Amino acid sequence: MSSCCGPSAGREAPADHGADPVPELGFEVPHRDPREAARGMVAIPGGDFLMGGDDPDAFPEDGEGPVRTIQLTPYLLDATAVTNRQFAAFVRATGWVSDAERFGWSFVFHLFIGPAQRRHVMDASVPGAPWWRAVEGASWRTPEGPGSDVTTRPQHPVVHVSWRDAYAYARWAGKRLPTEAEWERAARGGLPHATYAWGDELTPRGRFRANIWQGQFPRVNTAEDGHVGTAPVKSFAPNGFGLYEVAGNVWEWCQDWWSTDWHVAESRETRVDPAGPATGVARVMRGGSYLCHASYCNRYRVAARTSNTPDSSTGNTGFRCAADLPATATPN
Repeated sequence: MSSCCGPSAGREAPADHGADPVPELGFEVPHRDPREAARGMVAIPGGDFLMGGDDPDAFPEDGEGPVRTIQLTPYLLDATAVTNRQFAAFVRATGWVSDAERFGWSFVFHLFIGPAQRRHVMDASVPGAPWWRAVEGASWRTPEGPGSDVTTRPQHPVVHVSWRDAYAYARWAGKRLPTEAEWERAARGGLPHATYAWGDELTPRGRFRANIWQGQFPRVNTAEDGHVGTAPVKSFAPNGFGLYEVAGNVWEWCQDWWSTDWHVAESRETRVDPAGPATGVARVMRGGSYLCHASYCNRYRVAARTSNTPDSSTGNTGFRCAADLPATATPN
């Protein structure tokens, strides 16, 4: 994994957690009416779609290919990434302590570290990715570290959340994390096999369609798309299924364990509602982030993928939830 996407925290020893990796949530999962859980979600049609990519600028080492036909059952997906406001409601209701808070630090992009945060930098830099800093006190509440907060960013996607945090929120909300196949099917928005969520041209008619890096990474971001860090959800036009910011803004956790070759084998397990390998040490992330740039982390393409360990958290990683499609649900 290229470190621009998000360095691994290494705060816990890797372990094969199996099918239910977080059995002890520390709170009682509330019973929710499926119609309530479906609010703010989009119904994604089932059927066949082409998954994976063989773009000239693809990363074969990430296992983006082969292009394959996948069959999915209809499902629901959040129209947007989970926001700071939504995650705060979860924390108030459950008392959940995020991994970044539990361990006491998280990774912050170097340009966002101001005078108030400099004395809280734990390490000079991340090996191989000097633009990342481990900052004591950085968390979803204080994205840049002590002295920062999210009170003015209620509609921004929550960041500094680990896979465990995302899993817990989804359980509380009566939802789940999407499988990687579900995420890609939805992100494609009905386009058969386009490079991006909106088509094959990065900036159609000269307009940016995603919050990504412009300028010279990692020192100069010209912010031609209007944003330096995270953008509020619904800042860019939705894709063909009505989903916002499935490219750029923040990486999004998926349910699947990471593998670069599990999906290569032709079998019902890998082609019909695939859920990924049974075990692993890292989880899949999709979509790219505001730090993605063509010169290094060109992963805002729909087929692009990366991973991180379940305990890791960074300032460019969030998530959105999925749910099975109840017959009585009325998504909006």
